[in-house]
Amino acid sequence: MLLSRKGARSRAEIPPKVLKALNEGRLETVNLVEWLAVDDVKLLRNVLAELKVGTTVADIIASGKEFRSLGVMKRIEFIAKGLFRMSKRDDRDIFDKLASHPSDTARSWACYMVKADETLTLKKRLLLVKPFATDSHFGVREIAWASARPVIADDIEKGIDALKSWATSRDANIRRFASEATRPRGVWCKHILELKENPSIGLAVIERLRSDSSKYVRDSVGNWLNDAGKTKPDWVLKLCKKWERESPTKETAYIVKRALRNLS
Repeated sequence: MLLSRKGARSRAEIPPKVLKALNEGRLETVNLVEWLAVDDVKLLRNVLAELKVGTTVADIIASGKEFRSLGVMKRIEFIAKGLFRMSKRDDRDIFDKLASHPSDTARSWACYMVKADETLTLKKRLLLVKPFATDSHFGVREIAWASARPVIADDIEKGIDALKSWATSRDANIRRFASEATRPRGVWCKHILELKENPSIGLAVIERLRSDSSKYVRDSVGNWLNDAGKTKPDWVLKLCKKWERESPTKETAYIVKRALRNLS
């Protein structure tokens, strides 16, 4: 279904037909305003009806008031945990249906269902998250690294080792995941203390990206180093000089400029 959509700057500017379609799960969001405007409860009710399961919204969200007090990322994770519990009791391929759902929010729930499964090894977890890291939707790609990051951070050296091959992928989205998931500070997420204190742990990933062809990736690497510079400025300055000397490309120069924007 195609609906006319202009770049809304506030929830009030979203056409009612578009908002209805978003909450019914028939449409994915096109920007942050729409993403934040999705009514999780309405969407969940519609998705559960689609799945034809006996589970209700109340089964997943016991306290609506408590749920509404959560931030958007926490609400996504909260629902995903409930859906994971439901899927464990149900033989239907709930995860697969959500993973390919037209709604980007529903796909994000599927992504967080991977995090909810504590039985998974890091290797298996990354394998399941990978399709979300390459999703066509910007929000799902952010959810992908955000959902995997806590497990990666639990053993950061093992996590970095697992992501080395991701940093050499042909897919820029996969390469960016490797950078974003290991940023010392990151956005909307807990800091990784080991990388703040010793950012050289992350070199196995970012060295492979120091002259990346994709701006999407270069921005992330520059931000990675900017994060590190807040606690280890001398280390970042030294590394950037090394990169400029060993990799005199416009791509590396772009990363260095972004990395040093708060140190110059």
